[in-house]
Amino acid sequence: MYAYVGFFLAIVVSPSFAQELLNPSQVVLHIGKGGENPRNSEGSFIQLDEGKILFAYSKFEGGAGDHANAYIAGRYSIDGGNTWTDEDKVIVSNEGGMNVMSVSFLRLQDGAIALFYARKNSLDDCTPFMRLSHDEGRTWSAPVGIINDSEGYYVLNNDRVIQLPGGRLLVPVSLHKVAGEDFRMRGRIYCYFSDDNGKTWQRSVELPNPKEVVVQEPGVVLLKNGTIKMWLRTDRGVQYLSESHDKGMTWEEVYPSNIPSPRSPASIKRIPETGDLMLIWNNNDGSIEERASFRTPLTAAISKDEGKSWVNLITIENDPEGFFCYTAISFKGKEVLLGYMAAERIGLKEKIPLVLRKMSLKQFYE
Repeated sequence: MYAYVGFFLAIVVSPSFAQELLNPSQVVLHIGKGGENPRNSEGSFIQLDEGKILFAYSKFEGGAGDHANAYIAGRYSIDGGNTWTDEDKVIVSNEGGMNVMSVSFLRLQDGAIALFYARKNSLDDCTPFMRLSHDEGRTWSAPVGIINDSEGYYVLNNDRVIQLPGGRLLVPVSLHKVAGEDFRMRGRIYCYFSDDNGKTWQRSVELPNPKEVVVQEPGVVLLKNGTIKMWLRTDRGVQYLSESHDKGMTWEEVYPSNIPSPRSPASIKRIPETGDLMLIWNNNDGSIEERASFRTPLTAAISKDEGKSWVNLITIENDPEGFFCYTAISFKGKEVLLGYMAAERIGLKEKIPLVLRKMSLKQFYE
């Protein structure tokens, strides 16, 4: 069960909430701060030709809950992320019975751009779809359903889809409900994969979870040795892990890491400039009862050894009453763009703003 426990073994010590906050001038866009619409969340970046950047996100208009009316909105930057357009462009209108939300962009190996998102029709029907653009996001193909072998409520987090060197696309999902059953907090975890650029999809073996740990919101990253590492949020005070050695077809039994975490998603990406891994998450193990659901502070760390240890902890947001999560990460040379929910816990039902922050990569190594 613990054959690969070397990954993410180093214990990360939670920093004090009193740590100095990063320079607020790094916030280059603050969407929904004034409460113009109830929720702005779960986005992803894509770098376009001629230096343009598109950030697309879930824009809710019918309430702040996960089942309210929402569409995929986009903002553009032409100066490397320093400034952004004032008005939203509709990237995907609400084609679902409830909403469309939770964006993942991916530049494919053939140069096309893939857009992934969840289409939510009902509490029994939420599945991911994919569209392609061959003209740098100006137009998009018709949607292709990724899950066609079963019906249910599948969760695909934002900024989560990867492509392996051989071209395989991997979409990690968590199934929480099928018709006739109650919603289950413990997800059934799969990866759907495509070997033909998204035309057809197949399902992996279910992630083994014999102890029935509450696992949710999977993400995946490719290690240098070819292993695919999966991380998952849980209610056990840490992130949980699994790995695949056959390109996402089968998975090892899920096991705990030593990354302290409330029941909140983490984000991991490889830094192109250095080859290291970057982790962004809520560095809080939830051990104090009143903090069990806190999604604060928002913290970053670097791994130079493929996740065996994490160093250079920095605090991105440290408001003890804040709620920071669902981070999108994009690298442009020696700079990093982050996009994340930045709300106050007290007002979550009324207002959820979204922050875009631009940082120097050097800050993550100081």
